[in-house]
Amino acid sequence: MKKLTHLPLITRLSKNVIRILGCNKGFMTLQGTNSYLVGTGNRRILIDTTEKKNANDYIKLLHRVLEEEKATIEHLLITHWHFDHLGAVNSVLNMLKTINTEIKSTVWKFSRTPNDKNSRNMENLFEWKQLRDKQIIEVEGAKLDVEYTPGHATDHASFMMEDEKILFSGDCILGEGTAVFEDLNAYIATLKKMLMMKPKVIYPGHGPIIENPENIINFYIENRLKRENDILNILEQNAKNNTLSELDIVNHLYTVMIIFSLYLYLLEYKMCNRKFDVFRKFHQRI
Repeated sequence: MKKLTHLPLITRLSKNVIRILGCNKGFMTLQGTNSYLVGTGNRRILIDTTEKKNANDYIKLLHRVLEEEKATIEHLLITHWHFDHLGAVNSVLNMLKTINTEIKSTVWKFSRTPNDKNSRNMENLFEWKQLRDKQIIEVEGAKLDVEYTPGHATDHASFMMEDEKILFSGDCILGEGTAVFEDLNAYIATLKKMLMMKPKVIYPGHGPIIENPENIINFYIENRLKRENDILNILEQNAKNNTLSELDIVNHLYTVMIIFSLYLYLLEYKMCNRKFDVFRKFHQRI
C-alpha cells in the first residue's frame, strides 16, 4: 500500500477555509475524514464530522479552532450518511451549546432514495433539514452552492464555492487513490457534472487537496469505464457455459490484476537488483 501524504490535524487552506482531520486514520478513511470550517465571521459553516468513536479527540480540535477564530457554527453540512462523516454530529451540537446558546445550529443533508438498500439509519439520530440541488448556503466570507452528486451514496452532496471555484467533493473524489461507489451510472454522471463545474481546486472528503481537478476527474471517469469494459469482457469470455456470481467476477478481475502487478514488481526487482524481500514489497503496494 502506498505511503499516505502526511496531513496536519489542523490546516488553514485559505483565508476562509480551515481543514480539521477527524482523528480516524484508517484503510478506508486514509489520513482521516476531512472536515472543513468555512467562512470568516463569527458564524461559520462546518462540512462533515467524523466517526462516533473518534468524537472526543475531534471535538477537542474543533473546539480549539472555534475558540481561536472566535466563531461558532451556524450550518453543519453533511455530504452523505456514512458513519465517518456524520458519526460525531451530536457531539458537535452538544459542544456548540456550551460555547453559544444564542445561535441554533442547523444540520443539512440530502435524503437517501427509496431504493437505497442499506439498512443503517444513522441520520435518524439527530434532526436535520433537507438540502435542495442548487440551494445556496451563505455566511460571512463564503457562499456555497449545493450540488446533488449521487453515486458514492444516494444522498451524496458536494458544495461549490463559486467565487474561488473550490469544490468540496465529499467522497466522490479522494485526495489519494480512487473512491468506491454504489451506482456506476449515477457516479459517472456525477463525475461529468463535476467536470462541467470547472473547479480550480478540490477539497476532498479524505486525503490532500487536489490542484489539478480536470486531470483527476478525467482519470476517474476513464478508470471506471475501463473497469466496466473489463467486467463485460469477463462475462463474454466466461458466462456462455457458466453462471457467474458477483464474487466470481471479482475473482476473475482481480486475479488477473494481481498476477500482472506481481510480474511488474518482480521485473522491477530484477532491474534494480535490490536486496530485500520482493514479496513483502509487493504485498505493501497492492
